[in-house]
Amino acid sequence: MSDYQGACHCGAVRFHFTIDQPIDRGVRCNCSLCARKGAMMTSFVIPPEDFHIDAEPGALGLYQFGERTAKHHFCNRCGIYTFHVTARVPDHYRANLACIDGVDTFSLEADVFDGAHLL
Repeated sequence: MSDYQGACHCGAVRFHFTIDQPIDRGVRCNCSLCARKGAMMTSFVIPPEDFHIDAEPGALGLYQFGERTAKHHFCNRCGIYTFHVTARVPDHYRANLACIDGVDTFSLEADVFDGAHLL
């Protein structure tokens, strides 16, 4: 098991999770939101019991669109997308790899999820 720590740019939104997989690749989504934010996310989903959020009061923002099943969280202070609750695996998380301590997203390969064509 590995414990990963992450935060937005200003540190007002922090999170950590424990997972039994290494971070050795990422995933990108081509939906209208993800394509614009350009983030690389964890290639695995994180169960809610293993994902812990520590945000300063008023710092954690939420954006939803379409069917409003996915919950995209960001910092209200610095604007950085930190993590989201997935649409396909309800109540599970994916984290922005660029927010995780020690992860170099420029050295990772990424799969592409076709979120633009989901029904």
